[in-house]
Amino acid sequence: MAIIDMTIIPLGTETPSMSHYVADIHKILDNHKDRVTYQLTPMSTLIEGELSDLLELVKELHEVPFDKGIQRVCTNIRIDDRRDKKHTMAGKLASVQSKIEG
Repeated sequence: MAIIDMTIIPLGTETPSMSHYVADIHKILDNHKDRVTYQLTPMSTLIEGELSDLLELVKELHEVPFDKGIQRVCTNIRIDDRRDKKHTMAGKLASVQSKIEG
């Protein structure tokens, strides 16, 4: 299982607000909740699942601003793909929390 930290940045928008683009992206993510887990953060979106599914989904999400008429989009991704054991977003948070409390 992999985790991708993703930020999609439409360039040349009429306003500095990005929330409506983020909302459109999360509507698409909701359509894929059978294959991926996702979490909105104040600065990015985290998606979790099989790497091939995630990369396919990133490509689909990258197209969202283009579909809204934007002519240039920059998408930043970081991939955490651990293969020695299963890990999840929740598990990573729990591990840190246990060390804070411990």
